[in-house]
Amino acid sequence: MPGVFSGHIRLCLGYTEPEGGSDVATCKTRAVREEDGSSWIINGSKMFTTGAHNCQYVFLITNTDPGAPKHKSLTMFLVPLDSPGIEIQGIRTVDGDRTNIVYYSDVRVDDRYRLGDVNGGWAVVREPLDAEHGAVAAADDGLADVAIMAHQAGFMCEAADHVAALVGRPDLSGRRGVDDGSVAYRLGRSIARMEAALSTSSIFGRVAMAQAMRDIAPDLMDIAGAVAALPVGADGGDDDRSEYVYRFAPLVGIYGGTLEVFRNMIAQYVLGLGKPNYSPPKAQRAS
Repeated sequence: MPGVFSGHIRLCLGYTEPEGGSDVATCKTRAVREEDGSSWIINGSKMFTTGAHNCQYVFLITNTDPGAPKHKSLTMFLVPLDSPGIEIQGIRTVDGDRTNIVYYSDVRVDDRYRLGDVNGGWAVVREPLDAEHGAVAAADDGLADVAIMAHQAGFMCEAADHVAALVGRPDLSGRRGVDDGSVAYRLGRSIARMEAALSTSSIFGRVAMAQAMRDIAPDLMDIAGAVAALPVGADGGDDDRSEYVYRFAPLVGIYGGTLEVFRNMIAQYVLGLGKPNYSPPKAQRAS
């Protein structure tokens, strides 16, 4: 633990699978216990294991009982990433960052690396997932968590502030971009949406921030003009962050669960509207 706190030991998450989508419990990575009970053999693959190439361990959710209901078939391990049989392949995303797909081929893991009970992995993974989703209760003093996605909010705010400064500077004729009513309206609307999202707590804030970034990014690009299409540091660029926010915005509504999944969670668990029905509509008989 001291190494984790100091940053010398890094951990990543092995949850999502190539065919699993946003449902973490749909896990096909198998862990089979050896006869003497001292170790496990793991086979499978995980997508979007960001940071795996720089980490020493991965929190790996596995299926240890394929015949059981999916939430009662999971077991969590803390797997050393230098174990034989692990292959890490990098994947570049549209925003220029890197994530990974990790393959596990007959990876032997000692039972001491198991976290929680056998087939009790859902209880282990649920609390950190709730924290990531923003599904946390208010503190005893009534204060609610408004820090969900604070990192993303930070550079969105920087981009908005920079664009506001850009259109607030007069050109050679003395006219400012913000003097145009359309520019002023779109900039004001962006700031209002951003402030509202920053003030929204818990799982609602998770949705509000992701949606606000998707709504604001195109407006910031349009307001700043052609210069915003150049990436940060490029010759001729204005060194704002609108271009990066624009590329990153679509992903914010996917990482950790899609916006559709979060809206369903709000409807089902907060508003009590029941489970969504994804069955196709029945064909109408001709009269």
